[in-house]
Amino acid sequence: MFRQTKAMLRNLRNLRLRGGQQSAWRLKSTSAERALQYRAGQKIHGFTVREVAPVPDLFLTAVKLTHDKTGAQYLHAARDDSNNLFSVQLRTTPMDSTGVPHILEHTVLCGSEKYPCRDPFFKMLNRSLSTFMNAFTASDYTMYPFSTQNGKDFQNLLSVYLDAVFFPCLREQDFWQEGWRLENEDPTDPRSPLMFKGVVFNEMKGVFSDNESVYAQHLQNKLYPDHTYSVVSGGEPLVIPDLTWEQLKQFHATHYHPSNARFFTYGDLPLEQHLQQIEEEALSKFQRIEPNTDVPPQPHWSSPREDHVTCSPDALAPDPARQNSLCVSYLLGDITNTFEGFTLSLLSDLMISGPNSPFYKALIEPKIGTDFSSVVGYDGSTKEASFSIGLQGMAEEDTERVKQIISQTMDDIIQNGFVEERIEALLHKIEIQMKHQSTNFGLSLASYIASAWNHNGDPVQLLQISASVAKFKQALVENPRFLQDKVKHYFKENTHRLTLSMSPDEAYLEKQAKAEEEKLQRKIQALSDSDRKEIYEKGLELLAAQSTTQDVSCLPALKVCDIEPKISPTAVQMGSAGGVPVQFCEQPTNGLVYFRAMCSLNTLPEDLRLYVPLFCSVITRMGSGDLDYRQQAQQMELRTGGMSVSTQVVPDSTQLDMYEQGVLLFSSCLERNLPHMFQLWSDIFNSPHFDDEERLRVLVMRAAQELANGISNSGHMYAMTRAGRHLTPAGDLQETFGGMEQVKFMKRIAEMSDLTPVIRTLPRIKKHLLNPDNMRCAVNTTPQKLSDTAAQLESFIRDVAINRKQRKPARANIFERPLDPLDESGPSRKLISEQNFQPCQMKTFFQMPFPVNFVSEIIRTVPFAHEDYASLCVLARMMTAKYLHGEIREKGGAYGGGARMGGGGLFTFYSYRDPNSVQTLSAFRRGVDWAKSGPFTQQDIDEAKLSIFSAVDAPVAPAGKGSGRFLSGITDEMKQSHRERLFAVTHKNLVDVAERYLSVGQRTCGVSILGPENETIKKDPSWIVK
Repeated sequence: MFRQTKAMLRNLRNLRLRGGQQSAWRLKSTSAERALQYRAGQKIHGFTVREVAPVPDLFLTAVKLTHDKTGAQYLHAARDDSNNLFSVQLRTTPMDSTGVPHILEHTVLCGSEKYPCRDPFFKMLNRSLSTFMNAFTASDYTMYPFSTQNGKDFQNLLSVYLDAVFFPCLREQDFWQEGWRLENEDPTDPRSPLMFKGVVFNEMKGVFSDNESVYAQHLQNKLYPDHTYSVVSGGEPLVIPDLTWEQLKQFHATHYHPSNARFFTYGDLPLEQHLQQIEEEALSKFQRIEPNTDVPPQPHWSSPREDHVTCSPDALAPDPARQNSLCVSYLLGDITNTFEGFTLSLLSDLMISGPNSPFYKALIEPKIGTDFSSVVGYDGSTKEASFSIGLQGMAEEDTERVKQIISQTMDDIIQNGFVEERIEALLHKIEIQMKHQSTNFGLSLASYIASAWNHNGDPVQLLQISASVAKFKQALVENPRFLQDKVKHYFKENTHRLTLSMSPDEAYLEKQAKAEEEKLQRKIQALSDSDRKEIYEKGLELLAAQSTTQDVSCLPALKVCDIEPKISPTAVQMGSAGGVPVQFCEQPTNGLVYFRAMCSLNTLPEDLRLYVPLFCSVITRMGSGDLDYRQQAQQMELRTGGMSVSTQVVPDSTQLDMYEQGVLLFSSCLERNLPHMFQLWSDIFNSPHFDDEERLRVLVMRAAQELANGISNSGHMYAMTRAGRHLTPAGDLQETFGGMEQVKFMKRIAEMSDLTPVIRTLPRIKKHLLNPDNMRCAVNTTPQKLSDTAAQLESFIRDVAINRKQRKPARANIFERPLDPLDESGPSRKLISEQNFQPCQMKTFFQMPFPVNFVSEIIRTVPFAHEDYASLCVLARMMTAKYLHGEIREKGGAYGGGARMGGGGLFTFYSYRDPNSVQTLSAFRRGVDWAKSGPFTQQDIDEAKLSIFSAVDAPVAPAGKGSGRFLSGITDEMKQSHRERLFAVTHKNLVDVAERYLSVGQRTCGVSILGPENETIKKDPSWIVK
């Protein structure tokens, strides 16, 4: 998986902490305490302990070691968290754009000495209870992480990962499949034309179909032109076919060595066990080398530079006439200076985050562009960090004006600095981030330390965030102009800065296709007849290998009996506040309170539904009560961990044509700020500001731009949403709220010259949504804080009682379900029942400026509580692993694809970044025939169950406990019944549900494809072409 700079976990931003298990009410951690017993100089299984450091902020102890024989570096974070993580990262510094580290990352996972079967990585997804398994190629390192809550599983996965990374087979066939190959379009027909194929080749075509990725890649390549950052580590599609198998093997030999590796483990499993296994299975077989993979500093320019690139026009851009981007990027200091990096990361936030920041005021509010440039702010993912600022969605004639504003704003910051309240709000945000507990904390830590550690920075220092905060505060006391001096030094006086502009070129896609065709023809012209014959024969060999059932008995596996038979229940108490039902859930939330409220949409007139997502995105950002939008944003940053409103469509668990519709309010705060948080919500309920057209336009433009930008990365989600539209009433509403219909609606709103009609609509929606009469709440907090929270909530409901009004439902068919199944007469959820809904078949094609397709076919089946639901879940997982993965990814060359069963009763087939379109639909149908013929074993069924349970039993953070029950009404008892049905699924059940629900004559299905121009579909009258 190629991981671009902009998508990296930026310094602190995604650091979310997880507080271990239910029993961990104490903040003292036994795992962390045990680890404090290690001593510097101690020898353990071939390693020497270098440092032992308690990190009380994060409730962990960091143990730093080195491997005596190879010099491999190791960091262990001991913490009371059963979701244990392992990762190994290698510094990979390519000097060309063939994508060698990326193709290698794919190929090492295709078989190794101890596990020679094809594709052990994907096979292990179904033989383990992993909570995470993946691999990433960044600009200068490659990382292989996994996490699991099961100790035996950890050892199994560690064995597979170590063997893959250090002893891979690197077969030529795997290189062809994963990297690139020349092959006949139809491998069985030597007369069919030759073409480029390969998973990474298609993945990178997909990556660069996104203009934001194109811009980010150019910006990095041009700001650091002298070494590894000047190339595309993921692979430039037109350069990938220059890579040879020999070069791939050579890159592995020089880069994949323990002397060039950094190992990280996290969680509550004992360190000694990890060290022993890593030493015995991998490191003992190596001697130390000098890897010579260091990245030298980028030589500083003596004067600034400018450059220009082109991209594909975006048909969904909010304003087709304004599609230019411009950004100024500055080279900063070395990221191994932890405090400097911390300071610049905070400085970046102060400069660009939220409506009170100077660059938001100077660039976003004048509406010169739709949003900040796709690369913005501090980026510490390269050896020397960078800071970027600019705009997208702007007109070409505004170029000089934008440059001038950027320069002027820097001057203003140097002169005026930042108000103290904003610095306070930023430090409050860090405090919340350190207290908030997430389920994948180990992975967040691994990503957070990866870049600096990769260049020999100190990972332990990075974890000691409180020390950096204290030092930062002290620096401000000693020099009130501390931040202004940094701006002057790094921005005003910095000659190493690049101004990069990008404009759309109508012929961009055509030129790309032509360049690929020319490259292909050059390759073909160099072929002799015997070369062509060999290509055909190798194509058949690969096809045969892909079609052969693998013997995977060499791989370790958990068994179904390793799965806990019962769920661990989550206790909730039902109560009320001011007549509004409330669900209370006591959790070890580490001093935070989490608040949710579900507000029904049942009384909302039908003509307003399309506007609801826009309402949700602006209601917390327009100002309210005595606060204008800037003051409101400031208070939210100072007093909360964020406040949001989002649409909710919740299918019923027993009937396909019944659903609940609403919006979900969510916020969190430190316990001391509870009254402030509820006051902010009260103001939003009682007196939201809707009349500032200028502010609304800024929010509309940004929302429309974000939606347009998101399609190329989430095309499969849009295809699935559209395919399900005509199959259930809930599916129809999901398309309205979050599908292509919503993208096009927001584009229309963004194009309106006068937003008065929208301004008139918002209060109408507010009247129906923010009504305590149609509301239920949920609170997660510590037992000690429960009664205080209940009192504050009661006071909030009293404050907003003015909005309480019984309104007539927009539809007559309302069905009530009790919130507490044991109290039939108590408060209820009000669902909409559309018993007369007629599902219909529909095939929709959206022509997009992408070189790859996103394909989905969806079949209407049964709801969650139905006895066949569990069988369909297992079938979807098994079809993916045993049939569709081979057809869609291995043979078809798509980056991903498969089947999944959704809670709304929709059985979904999909593909992602797929070079094929209608051929993939045929693969879906062949998958159904395969399932009906039942060629799978009990082992296959057990593997599918393991994979399902790894998702069912995924850890849930204290903030999220009980939220599933609150939103969907699915109780622990219902979950346990589903669990028992999953355990009980048999071979006969699977063949039976495939016959009954998925057979061509039996099913009602919807199909949708997003992709490039398609002559086959255009000529077929059964398709609707958008």
